[in-house]
Amino acid sequence: MKKIAQTLFIIMILLQWHQGIAQDKTPNANYTYKKGDPNGIGKWYMGREIAYVMGYQGMPWLDRPEREKEENTSTLLLNMAIDPEDIIADIGAGSGYHVFKMAKLAESGLIYAVDIQDEMLEEISNRKERDQIKNVRVIKGGEKNINIAENSLDKVLMVDVYHEFNYPAEMLVSIKKALKADGKLFLIEYRGEDESVPIKELHKMTEAQAIKEMEAAGLKLHRNIDNLPWQHCMVFIKN
Repeated sequence: MKKIAQTLFIIMILLQWHQGIAQDKTPNANYTYKKGDPNGIGKWYMGREIAYVMGYQGMPWLDRPEREKEENTSTLLLNMAIDPEDIIADIGAGSGYHVFKMAKLAESGLIYAVDIQDEMLEEISNRKERDQIKNVRVIKGGEKNINIAENSLDKVLMVDVYHEFNYPAEMLVSIKKALKADGKLFLIEYRGEDESVPIKELHKMTEAQAIKEMEAAGLKLHRNIDNLPWQHCMVFIKN
């Protein structure tokens, strides 16, 4: 029942958030527009409908105490093999759940917390100031650009956010540019192949769909680390 309640909570937050979002329907060869899932924006990329963004109202769910048990976030960080001097960007950082965990591991490095919602960035900034954390930098991202310098990132982390990008093709171009030649992109998405995962279909992705979209951006699958309860942990590198 707890899982069902959490899923219903996500739906409620999504419905609240997308009421005020206007969609850009300027013609673009990458995208098509048609009616689809109620949880989608009616915009499609490579056969996948883009989901509505979870609003800042969902911060309590992002920081829920049971998240570690449900998603095994500690194992995700182990999968990333974070070095003390790593420079990492958390794209769609939300309330900073993973940001501050990574900051402890990359103690001589830097964590960029990137989000498009001011409320999320304010939450991260407040915690950074409160706890006097020096190696976190807050970045206001755009719908088409992560606003980070080229060839500067060792790793990029995206947790359950890529499927919500309004402009996935453009965002992947920006992310690829920001990665170093040997950089790695960690794409974490709820498994679309698994019906038992208690998340709406549009907020899941299959490995096949992810590979198709990443390959279009010049990224290839290095490894899918299959050790998380609900999510893919797909590692992509530059072609």
